Amino acid sequence: MHSFIDTYFGPLPREYCVYFYALSIIFGVIFVSSAISILYFIIMHFKKVDVIFVLNALLLLFNTFLAYIANRLLHTMCVKSI
Repeated sequence: MHSFIDTYFGPLPREYCVYFYALSIIFGVIFVSSAISILYFIIMHFKKVDVIFVLNALLLLFNTFLAYIANRLLHTMCVKSI
């Protein structure tokens, strides 16, 4: 019974830290591409931009940045702990 618990609920090997590394890259790319597309829209359609658009854009950027930082932190913790 002890080996069953260790097999399915025990610590994973160090190679699984790549999961957090890949997620941090994905969210980093999403953050940069979102920032570029928002700036492009603001420049090209300046008269259509209102307060709601700016708030939504800031929340989107904040959310993707938090996801990037969280996964980068989890990757660092994973690598340093194993």
